[in-house]
Amino acid sequence: MTTANGDSGMLARVMRILGCFTEDAHELGASQLAEMTGLSPSTLHRITSQMVDVGMLTRVPGRRYALGDRLFELGELSPLSLRLRETALPHMQRLYEATGENVHLSVLDRMEPSGAAALFVGRVTGHGSIPTLTRMGGRQVLHAVGTGKAILAAQSDDWIAEYCRSPLLHETVHTLVTEEDIRADAEATRVRGYAVAREEMTLGNVSIAATLGTLPGLPPAALGVVVHIDHADERRLGGLVRQAAADLTRALRA
Repeated sequence: MTTANGDSGMLARVMRILGCFTEDAHELGASQLAEMTGLSPSTLHRITSQMVDVGMLTRVPGRRYALGDRLFELGELSPLSLRLRETALPHMQRLYEATGENVHLSVLDRMEPSGAAALFVGRVTGHGSIPTLTRMGGRQVLHAVGTGKAILAAQSDDWIAEYCRSPLLHETVHTLVTEEDIRADAEATRVRGYAVAREEMTLGNVSIAATLGTLPGLPPAALGVVVHIDHADERRLGGLVRQAAADLTRALRA
C-alpha cells in the first residue's frame, strides 16, 4: 500500500513537472524537465510515462512533452469555467459590442495577500481591439491592471497593507508601487465605483474595471475593458463596466 507520505511526495513531483510549463515554454524535453525539477532521469521517466498514460502529458515531435488534453478537460469543470465564465460570456459579449474593446474577466488567485495576483479566466476581443499582454489562464500583478486594481480596492485596508509589504514590480514608469499611492488609488476606486489603470501595465493602454458582488463558492472577481489611451472615455466606460458587473452578479446569484 502506498503511504500518505508517498502519495504526497508523488503529487508534489507531478506538480513540479506541470509547473515547468509556461506560455513561453509549452513544450519541454526530458533533459529540460530534469534540470528544472531536480528529479533524476529515471524518476522523471517513470513519472512522465504515467502522466502520459493518464493524459496529463502528451508526447510531441522532437522527443518533447506538452500538457495533455485531460488537464484541459478537467479544468473546464472548475467553477471558474463551468459557473463563472459560462455565465459571464453573454455579459462580456454585450460589453464588447458596446465598446469594441477587449473585455477581461479576472479573479483573485489566492486569499493570502502576499503574492496574490489577478488570474484571467475570460476574454472577449476582436480584430479592432488593441493588443494586450493578458491571456486566458495568465496572471498579472493586482496593482497594475484594471481588474486587479478593482479587486484590490475591494479588500480591507489591512489586506492591502500586507499586500504592499511584498516587493511590488514597476511594470511601466506609471505603475503605482508605494503603499501610500496604492491606498489612495483604492479609495478613489471605491468612491467612483470602478478602477482605472492608466498605462500602468502597457504604455498607451487604459484599463477600466469594476468588481462583481460577493459570490458564495467563487473568489473575488472583476470585469473590465482595455482601450487605447486616445479612446479612453473613462466616465462612459466606467458606467458601462459597472452596469455589466452588476448584471453579471445578479445572473450568478439567480
